[in-house]
Amino acid sequence: MITPIKTIYLAGGCFWGVQHYLELIPGVVETCVGYANGSLPDPSYEQVCTGTSGHAETVEVRYDSQRLSLDDLLWLFYEIIDPLAKDRQGNDVGPQYRGGIYYIDATDKPTIERSLAELQDHLSAPLAVELASLTSFYAAEDYHQDYLNKHPGGYCHIPPERFENVEQRLAQAAALRALDPLAYAVTQTGATEPPFANAYHNHFEPGVYADAVSGQPLFSSEDKFDSGCGWPAFTRPLDPALLHELPDHTHGMSRTEVRAANSGSHLGHVFDDGPAEAGGRRYCINSAALRFV
Repeated sequence: MITPIKTIYLAGGCFWGVQHYLELIPGVVETCVGYANGSLPDPSYEQVCTGTSGHAETVEVRYDSQRLSLDDLLWLFYEIIDPLAKDRQGNDVGPQYRGGIYYIDATDKPTIERSLAELQDHLSAPLAVELASLTSFYAAEDYHQDYLNKHPGGYCHIPPERFENVEQRLAQAAALRALDPLAYAVTQTGATEPPFANAYHNHFEPGVYADAVSGQPLFSSEDKFDSGCGWPAFTRPLDPALLHELPDHTHGMSRTEVRAANSGSHLGHVFDDGPAEAGGRRYCINSAALRFV
């Protein structure tokens, strides 16, 4: 009888957060953090941190393949990494923080190759995710195992909203793969589409605007207005609980980012320069993150 329990090794920066996230995915049955594919046998954390041992901080993932496909697992993994970053994730820099997928079953390789090719089709720059067979894996010290379960306020390079609604995002994995490159770049990597050259900036038909990934209605045409900014603008969402508002200090600016609560998708930003009679807020949203219904 063929066991449905399979194993894959995923490297995506500091393994504390990666393990915590992967454990939330329905179908994952066991995880272990460790050091993969280096030259030094049984290294210590301090040795790996020098960046000279060749290891990647990696999570061993055992999953029930009858409940969770490798394809869906990989697409959820892509949500928490920057697939274009070489030897870096978040604020962590060095070869030990490289992105990687390491397999022990050679029959998994074509699935991984196809998945990475689909991801590449969604992005405009070359991937920096290493694909290789597993040559070695050493479990990390006990204090690293399930670190964020033991220390809930501990360091994590993964945005906190990515730990919410993981089961919901698993159901949306097919929708993620179906996004066009611009929609993927906007919703998953925080890109911004060109002003005025987008689908809904001057669109005022009656209806609702839904999350392009989950299909959840987010904004009404009744609250849409022409702000002159070149992107769709709304005075309010259908329900504030549908959105997460987060501080954003990228590009030398201080702004408030808007994400969809149930999918975690980046939508745009909210500003306090909207119509005063409607509350004074302007939700500036990328058309590529929306679907008009």
